[in-house]
Amino acid sequence: MLNTMSSTTVFSSHYLAPIEYYFHLINSRDVTIDTYENFVKQTYRNRCCILSPNGIQNLTIPLVKARQRKRMKNTAIAYDDNWRKIHWKSLESAYRSSPYFEYYEDDFYPFYHEKKYEFLADFNSDLNKKIIELLNLDITITQSTAYCEDVKNDFRNYFSPKKEAQLTFTPYIQVFGDRNGFIPNLSILDLLFNEGPNAVNYIKGLTPATAKLL
Repeated sequence: MLNTMSSTTVFSSHYLAPIEYYFHLINSRDVTIDTYENFVKQTYRNRCCILSPNGIQNLTIPLVKARQRKRMKNTAIAYDDNWRKIHWKSLESAYRSSPYFEYYEDDFYPFYHEKKYEFLADFNSDLNKKIIELLNLDITITQSTAYCEDVKNDFRNYFSPKKEAQLTFTPYIQVFGDRNGFIPNLSILDLLFNEGPNAVNYIKGLTPATAKLL
């Protein structure tokens, strides 16, 4: 059975989502994550972007191949390669020298060294809960029990690595920013590791890009 949610704001499940995702999350009510939507390749559902010494680096979670399209809730993570070790090493290389990496290190270490998640949506969900906790956000998020139809505020396909964020970003100091210049809308971890407790104030201070036209 399909469910109809006209008053809720619906998001997709993302892996360490970009800053823009959290801007809209903070400014939404009755947030629902649709885990009954189909998985879409080359999106933030299993990819995040961080800043490395050589510029933007994509970290992608490998998935168990399927012959037909799968819903997010049934999309399984592949462990043929030790991607968790690779991702953690990449995060360390990118942010070990940032002001707040050691402050938050113990919060994220278990996701890459302890519990193994079978499904992508569960892994993303627990990471998202941890980030919301660290940002001290008063947000209640519901997991869908069916595909969300007739949605008034639909962000499921709004965020894309191929699309420029529709926000005006104020530069903050980034590790390797001296080499690459300021790069906006990276994974929320880039903001968290660089700005720490001020990250939530930074997000709340962002404005839609259309405001530049006023």
